[in-house]
Amino acid sequence: MINKSKVAVVILNWNGVKYLKQFLPSVMASTWPGLEVVVGDNASTDDSIAFLQQTYPNVRVIQNDQNYGFTGGYNRVLAQVDADYYVLLNSDVEVTPNWIEPVIGLMESDEFVAAAAPKLLAYNNKDTFEHAGAAGGFIDVYGYPFCRGRLFNEVEKDHGQYQQSGEVFWASGAALFIKKKYWDLAGGFDESFFAHMEEIDLCWRLKNMGYKVMYCAESTVYHVGGGTLNAENPFKTYLNFRNNLWLIKKNLPFWRAVWLISLRMWLDLAALLKFLADGKRKDAWAVSRAHQSFVISLFTSKGKSPKPKVISKSWDLTGIYQGSIVWQFFAKKKTRVTDLPGRLN
Repeated sequence: MINKSKVAVVILNWNGVKYLKQFLPSVMASTWPGLEVVVGDNASTDDSIAFLQQTYPNVRVIQNDQNYGFTGGYNRVLAQVDADYYVLLNSDVEVTPNWIEPVIGLMESDEFVAAAAPKLLAYNNKDTFEHAGAAGGFIDVYGYPFCRGRLFNEVEKDHGQYQQSGEVFWASGAALFIKKKYWDLAGGFDESFFAHMEEIDLCWRLKNMGYKVMYCAESTVYHVGGGTLNAENPFKTYLNFRNNLWLIKKNLPFWRAVWLISLRMWLDLAALLKFLADGKRKDAWAVSRAHQSFVISLFTSKGKSPKPKVISKSWDLTGIYQGSIVWQFFAKKKTRVTDLPGRLN
């Protein structure tokens, strides 16, 4: 039976006591039987730990000795959690009482489903999709990730246009459900990423191994977003550009990766020039630093995490848009996934 599966909701916290106070009550109201709630703390210097100990003594707290980022923090915390399913949940997410049941039901329906995510709407505008995950993650043939409900900085209102559950390319790390056995098989997050796109890398590795990633439209959560790094932070720009190149290098066949990375370097240069034209010099420098870091990583251990054994013998096209979202968005002015020509595989 589904309700016999052991589920652990694991929240990674770093100086986020205000979010714990605001959103942990909704998590504690979840209706899944025997749910374990865990807060992993990345060496916070605020009063997060004192608040949890005083207010939620039944919440298990696992303390890291330093801030290992999103990737390293979760790897260390989850190594100490025993459950059939992990739910990696951002601290700035509000959930509904029955948000877990539909996702676990979907994942239990197919042994090859490794990971899944609910619908993510914006906490401050609850009829609008949220930037981090919206209605499931996809990627185009040039390696640019996007979501149904969000292309670049354009987000859609939720009118039920993505109310069909199904397979996607990646599930958002803001509310990521994953079977523990597949988390272990894939080796967890690649800690080289530190933060941003690490969930896309994990999902891509799982897909290369022959497993599926799903979007569950019957479950909804509300995400504040930008709780640690807002969209205008140059460090976030750096991580996104560097990590996107690592995604391609790690998960595509060698010569295809070489070709695509060469092309992306030129496309990233165009983005750098656009930042300069807009007066965003720190973001332009962040793109340059991202390229420098990527090139250096070719000669060091970073970005060279061992790949899991690939089970699938063929390239899995599910969740890949056979076109360029950059061209469609900036040249053709297509701001909604439903307006894109062709289809999502």
